[in-house]
Amino acid sequence: MKIAFLTDPLDEFKIYKDTTFAMMREAAKRGHELYTFEPQDMAYAGGEVVAQIRRIRLTGEAVWYQAEVVGEMALTKFDAVLQRKDPPFDMEYVYATYLLELAELAGARVFNKPAAIRSHNEKLSIAQFPQFTAPTIVTRDEARLRRFHAEHGDIILKPLDGMGGAGVFKVGADGLNLGAIIEMLTQNGSRTIMGQRYIPEIKHGDKRVLLIGGKVVPFSLARIPVAGEVRGNLAAGGTGVAQPLTAKESEIASTLAPILAQRGLLLVGCDVIGNYLTEVNVTSPTCFQEITQQTGFDVAAMFIDALERV
Repeated sequence: MKIAFLTDPLDEFKIYKDTTFAMMREAAKRGHELYTFEPQDMAYAGGEVVAQIRRIRLTGEAVWYQAEVVGEMALTKFDAVLQRKDPPFDMEYVYATYLLELAELAGARVFNKPAAIRSHNEKLSIAQFPQFTAPTIVTRDEARLRRFHAEHGDIILKPLDGMGGAGVFKVGADGLNLGAIIEMLTQNGSRTIMGQRYIPEIKHGDKRVLLIGGKVVPFSLARIPVAGEVRGNLAAGGTGVAQPLTAKESEIASTLAPILAQRGLLLVGCDVIGNYLTEVNVTSPTCFQEITQQTGFDVAAMFIDALERV
């Protein structure tokens, strides 16, 4: 297969933990050809979506890749195009999904499906599965947010477009700084945010549960917060501990997996705290290497197996 990866700059990869690198390594081991491009390399020109493409070879050394400039190619020339650009999910990200969708309409095979990425806000998507969620509110209205706090006491407030735990606040029962936090996150009522009842089981970890091709990876990565933090995200200093799925995590994952796969989401990262689904990550889910290193379960192999089947 010829596989093109839409990525962040390769020189910024931390290959000891990077999931896209794990995908590349497994694909190369099977003899697939690897190509890369970045969002700014794409264009709609001459009636088709093209990109400035580089072919890469993995070296197995500290300088981990060698690149050869191939030049402009239509995305339809590849057997698979993998969207692995990290958020922020800003308008440039959205424009990239539109270009990928145009390529898809011309015959390119894009994963995850661009329209499905746009349709599944990573915070709001949990509202499609209310049987698995803690009490939640989505609004920009300060009065509603204050009533939600009054009802539930300890709550979490967060933006709808954040990543890595950025902009996540816990407000205690005393309501200290509630007004200031609402003003900041909503930008004085001009931006919609999410509130959730605080789940104290976060101390045991914010679990990343991976769904691949409609199937469930049997281990999660519990991102455990550092002392004094309520965010388990690895980017916020959390520690990743792989562990078998609990019965509830298995229930949530097995319910969502076929639904999301049918919608064109080959790879999904569900976040679960305690017994509650808190996010559905579809842009660039991670944690392959941490799970594999700690359990021996080869997540990248499962992913490339699924890619070869579709």
